[in-house]
Amino acid sequence: MQHVEFFHIDHFEHRYHRRKAKKSLWPFIDFFWETDFESLWPQYPEGFSDALFPNIGYTYLINLGSPFVMQLEESRHEIKSDGFLPRFKNMVCHHSVGNRIFGVKFNVSPIVFEKKVNFFEYREFIYPLAYLIDPTVVQKVKQADSFNKRVEIISHYYEKIIEKHAGTLNYVHVVTNCLQTFADSQFQISIEALADQNQISTRTLQRYFEAATSINTKQALQLMRIRRAVEELVHRPDHFQHTDFGYYDYSHFYKHLKAFLNSHTTAIAQPHLQLLKR
Repeated sequence: MQHVEFFHIDHFEHRYHRRKAKKSLWPFIDFFWETDFESLWPQYPEGFSDALFPNIGYTYLINLGSPFVMQLEESRHEIKSDGFLPRFKNMVCHHSVGNRIFGVKFNVSPIVFEKKVNFFEYREFIYPLAYLIDPTVVQKVKQADSFNKRVEIISHYYEKIIEKHAGTLNYVHVVTNCLQTFADSQFQISIEALADQNQISTRTLQRYFEAATSINTKQALQLMRIRRAVEELVHRPDHFQHTDFGYYDYSHFYKHLKAFLNSHTTAIAQPHLQLLKR
């Protein structure tokens, strides 16, 4: 059995604990999540998979249970411990009895304030997490007895880092501000205008985005826009207007929707058409 994001809505909304990051952590952290599959194992004793489409940023995976298999595009990785997952790729997680995973979905990890990390170098694989977070914090997360407690531990850890380094590392704040400005403009402000607002060149802005988010400016903003559009189409189809997301006509939106959904090999044929039928 394969559950596909945007299509098997109940599974992704009710079989995962999920909490948005508090205001002090946004726009660094998007949300926290944890699998909650215990009631599913009698139905799927041989396991199942969950397929997700690309996103901006990356996810820290903290393994609370047995090993699991994560697939990025066509590359499969057995995850026995904790890992860094680039999210701009199509992914499928193969779950089996004993799996339990806690995740932190980042736009930009505050670790860049503490260590010289260029996330453009973390693009192709799932990498060990040891260098990217204090190991003692990971152990506290694993020892916590609830999802809410784990969120509290991680939130406190990153709040301290952000407060300590407030006003430093200008490129990080440029990137996070650009993400917010782009969303606030209904996804219409241009990359050139964003660069001008920050008094830098578009090439410098691209370098900032690559270092902070793993991908370039155009790719990050287009991913952010199409995901927000698809989320609106799925959850509020009667209110959906493609112009709300900066698409100048329906064919422009359709082109991006098709490219976004059809790049993934899932159990759903022509997913863009299936989604539009709803």
